[in-house]
Amino acid sequence: MTVAHRAAVLGKPIGHSLSPVIHSAGFAAAGLFDWSYEAVECAESELPALVAGLGPEWAGLSVTMPLKEVALSLAASASAVATAVGAANTLVRRPDGAWHADNTDVAGMVRVLRDAGVGDAPAVAVLGAGGTARAAVAAAAALGAPAVTVVARRPEAAAELAGVGAALGVRLLTAAWADAPAALAAADVAVATVPKGAADPLAAAVPWRRGAVLFDAIYDPWPTPLAAAAAAAGARVASGLDLLLAQALGQFEQFTGVAPAPEAAMRNALLAAAATR
Repeated sequence: MTVAHRAAVLGKPIGHSLSPVIHSAGFAAAGLFDWSYEAVECAESELPALVAGLGPEWAGLSVTMPLKEVALSLAASASAVATAVGAANTLVRRPDGAWHADNTDVAGMVRVLRDAGVGDAPAVAVLGAGGTARAAVAAAAALGAPAVTVVARRPEAAAELAGVGAALGVRLLTAAWADAPAALAAADVAVATVPKGAADPLAAAVPWRRGAVLFDAIYDPWPTPLAAAAAAAGARVASGLDLLLAQALGQFEQFTGVAPAPEAAMRNALLAAAATR
């Protein structure tokens, strides 16, 4: 059958992404047999030209690291949450051909944390200060957190999040990377958004509290040393797989106009693919 509608996930590196598995399963379950979804490796400097060159058959783009901030700048319009966060993980083609930016990571994180048992007004610590950390600050604000402690390897990166906190009405505190164990241990909710391996040295250093929640945005490999240590100490743990599905549901609905997304089919395909890694 001829492909009439195309979508893709963009990032670098991107070969590990399971987004094509999730969305393709959703298309099949919804009977959208003329839709396709692929992975495209793209660097920050390449994104403007790539997006500008896409034909009218392109309905939407999922955007991952390190492209989320650049993606927002390319859109003709943006949702309030993407604007406040200063990063977009979703570009949707409007009827006039222009691109609209959104950030489904935020609603996805809120859902993941609620599912993990997080209540209102938690004390939140975020490891990292990139695009996913911006979404974590917004999710914390949506959960009613009065303040968020940002732990970054570069102080200037943490400082760049000050505008995000101000836009969302949440107070941002900063902690040095050397103080990460204490910051994570003091939080009701810890969100790790750093790249693979960056938090591994912290695994044996954090005195986790039983009942605390760790959401580690990594899903390959899983569990990370940080997640394994937290679980062994009695903390509740959520993975990047949980977020990958949650944020994809919102993207699928925006790309296709089909709502609700076929969640069961998309989840089953994701878990089956993840189990083979």
